[in-house]
Amino acid sequence: MNVDLKKKIIPAIPGFVYAVCLVFGHSLEKEGSIAYRDGRLWITILILGILLSAALTVIMNQLQKRLLPKGLEHETGQQIRQDPAGRMTFLYAGIIFLCYLIVFLGVYPGFFVYDAQDELMQVITRSFSTHHPLFHVLLMGGTVQLIHKLTGSYNAGIACYTLLQMAALSLIFGYGIRKLKEEGMGRRGGILLLAYFGGFPTIVMFSLCSAKDGLFTGMVLLMVLMLCAFFRDPAGFFQKKGHCACLFLSSCLMMLLRNNGFYAFFVFVVLLALLFLKAEWKPYRKKMLLLCAGAMLAFLVVNKGFALVLHADDSENQEILTVPIQQLARVYSMEGDTLTEQQKETLFEILPEEALKRYNPKVSDPVKVDFDNEAYEADKGKYRRLWSDLFREHPFGYLNAWFMTSYGFWYPGAVIDVYKGNTVFTFTYEGSSYFGYEVEEPGERKSLIPLVDRAYRFLSLDERAQEIPLLSLVLSPGAMFFLWTFVLCFFWYTGQDRKLWPFLFPGLLFLTVLLGPTYLVRYVVFLWVLLPVLLWELCRKSERKAAEK
Repeated sequence: MNVDLKKKIIPAIPGFVYAVCLVFGHSLEKEGSIAYRDGRLWITILILGILLSAALTVIMNQLQKRLLPKGLEHETGQQIRQDPAGRMTFLYAGIIFLCYLIVFLGVYPGFFVYDAQDELMQVITRSFSTHHPLFHVLLMGGTVQLIHKLTGSYNAGIACYTLLQMAALSLIFGYGIRKLKEEGMGRRGGILLLAYFGGFPTIVMFSLCSAKDGLFTGMVLLMVLMLCAFFRDPAGFFQKKGHCACLFLSSCLMMLLRNNGFYAFFVFVVLLALLFLKAEWKPYRKKMLLLCAGAMLAFLVVNKGFALVLHADDSENQEILTVPIQQLARVYSMEGDTLTEQQKETLFEILPEEALKRYNPKVSDPVKVDFDNEAYEADKGKYRRLWSDLFREHPFGYLNAWFMTSYGFWYPGAVIDVYKGNTVFTFTYEGSSYFGYEVEEPGERKSLIPLVDRAYRFLSLDERAQEIPLLSLVLSPGAMFFLWTFVLCFFWYTGQDRKLWPFLFPGLLFLTVLLGPTYLVRYVVFLWVLLPVLLWELCRKSERKAAEK
């Protein structure tokens, strides 16, 4: 691509993406739908897109002038020290763990939420399904049940698992800080990262939460750190066996902890294979692709092995069909009078009318819970034809159904309130569903520091926390999406492809959550955890530019 043309096109991509997100998101937040036929909407997007594109062009040019000539490779006079024994990792991890411990005492025995009871009951009853990743079911549920058998207390079991996860994530975050310090990050940067990993609410919430999202995010962080090391110095990467082992294990565990991790990783490996067609990557192509393929194979073997040994029920389809289910439910709920009797009869075979009446635009769970898997399996083609026929008749309804379960991920002004009105074990969600917060049965909250407990309850369940101007932005998935998109486009704009590639995988992960049941922070915690690595790569001097000098 011509350099001048590239300089004009690249800022326009995020410019118009932001314009669409802002206009569509505002309409979805206020009206619950988008008026696609309204010409004013498209004119607004066009004008806003042009303005944002021009502004981003200026910002990228100024950022290029400030960062690329010198970068922030390391502080003046600083010596980059290696720490082969990993002492600093344990020091950083210890400080982070102590920060978590204060919150742990405040919310004792931890946040036992987001399907926690369901996963524990699978272990207790020995009745397993693949609805949740079996690796996490056994890890979390097995730990809680084992400690319960030893102590007679489920709270003790939940607390033990929470402490183990806190320790694991503290070590991972400590290792991440150490790696960035070895690459030249200064003392002030290290202190800021300790405060960030140890105190940023979103990270702390999921570090103390029984859901799989915390450990999953830790594995993604390790993966991205290893990918950064590979793209920075491919030859040196393969000389360090520890790096290869870390990438292999973190990739495998990441996939074992969330099924969408496998889909994203598979696409990432395919894209890597295409990149490696370039001559410059030929010496490393075979080793890297074998390492990634080995991780996928290990995941498939272990995952299938768990399912076979545990005789797990794998008949559910609703998780992968959550978007089509929500689209069918919206059409029935909003435009049911346009459906023929035959279409309704076919629809009721897989989704009972009672379930369809529970349609919630922002979350598919109330409908998909009653999806008839047996009927669907008996004649998939019949129901796919129904979906296709209704799509041709209601394309805008389908789009609105999908956007309503995903816009919170890409619109900074969205309020996370998807569970509003839903009664759980200890409370009813009102204006905010930012975080689950509670302790599901058989656990029970017994706070030892009530002030901390009240603070996290406020951040989790009070809509005012999402309305405070600055706080609402740093807590917003949509704002994180805007920031990430800008930095990745800046790498492309400045020709720093080796900085761009490691973050392609979390980008693919983000795309998979857009096809999920709703927009919850838990699905995108990695945006916050990986942010320091992304910003460090932004500030760090480009190897390509350095070589040119």
